[in-house]
Amino acid sequence: MRASPVRRCPAPHAKIPSVSANDRPTGQQQTGTYDSAFLRACRREPVPHTPVWFMRQAGRSLPEYHKVRKGIAMLDSCTRPELVTEITLQPVRRHHVDAAVYYSDIVVPLKAIGIDLDIKPGVGPVIENPIRTRADLDRLRPLEPGDVTYVTEAVRMLVQELGSTPLIGFAGAPFTLASYLVEGGPSRNHEHTKALMYGDPQLWADLLDRLAVITSAFLDVQIEAGASAVQLFDSWVGALAPADYRRSVLPASAKVFESVAHHGVPRIHFGVGTGELLGLLGEAGADVVGVDWRVPLDEAARRVGPGKALQGNFDPAVLFAPREAVEAKAREVLDAAAGLEGHIFNLGHGVPPTTDPDALTHLAEYVHTQTAR
Repeated sequence: MRASPVRRCPAPHAKIPSVSANDRPTGQQQTGTYDSAFLRACRREPVPHTPVWFMRQAGRSLPEYHKVRKGIAMLDSCTRPELVTEITLQPVRRHHVDAAVYYSDIVVPLKAIGIDLDIKPGVGPVIENPIRTRADLDRLRPLEPGDVTYVTEAVRMLVQELGSTPLIGFAGAPFTLASYLVEGGPSRNHEHTKALMYGDPQLWADLLDRLAVITSAFLDVQIEAGASAVQLFDSWVGALAPADYRRSVLPASAKVFESVAHHGVPRIHFGVGTGELLGLLGEAGADVVGVDWRVPLDEAARRVGPGKALQGNFDPAVLFAPREAVEAKAREVLDAAAGLEGHIFNLGHGVPPTTDPDALTHLAEYVHTQTAR
């Protein structure tokens, strides 16, 4: 059972301010999500239990997801509000997680402004004509709300269906979007990306700045339609050294976070393989820093510094181990998080496609049970 709130060692650093009901963000005000465990943890306030959600929980491993998406291309599925709503709700129904994450893809805003791309099964986003010259920048026009009316419609439908469960909007971070655009698709070593970043720093800066504007607009649309929080995914940024991140990426990421700050919703920043970048990820301006499984949460807190909540950081591969091992690893994560100002339990990356859904359901239940007071 869940009883009285647990105080997560709040510290005297600046927080997302508590506000009157009339001044709360639109989605939080209309649905009652403001006092949810998830949003309280984002604000580093006392929580009744450690909130749980899983990156890539919408889709991938769920049989009901594959059933409703059968015969529908990935990008097409992202433009159908009723389908987006159903897929986003599926893990909430099944796993009883504390937040839903909007079902989409990080390249959706690029497709919406006319970039010729597709998501190829087993490969990922593929760009027909990579962006590598100054003339190519002209193809990156600003995103307008009218470009993604299906997003507005889907978010509004979801907020209505979710009630007091928060909806997390999301977008790809400028570096990761740039990597896809420059490489022409997924890359292991990011040769073209780094060649542009080092070889033409001004063109690189202009490219990331345009992507920051597009990303900010995409998040604006989701927040204004009712999303209670947003997460910026920087899937490939772990390929950079800290000095390169500070010089060549931080300004664009910071611009995104600053651009949506006026909405007053929590902002989460997540990257993969970013142990050496954690302090810089926090410096970019997010309220919550996501941590992958490579760095324990107590050490991550030291690297990030005070004034931030942390999210993570269960190794997704452990989900394939016996239940006892899953519980032991979850206990290890919770113990490392015991002294944090705020903690949201999540995987250190996305749900693997072949994961047994029952393993996720049990993990969410275990965390709730172990942290209830």
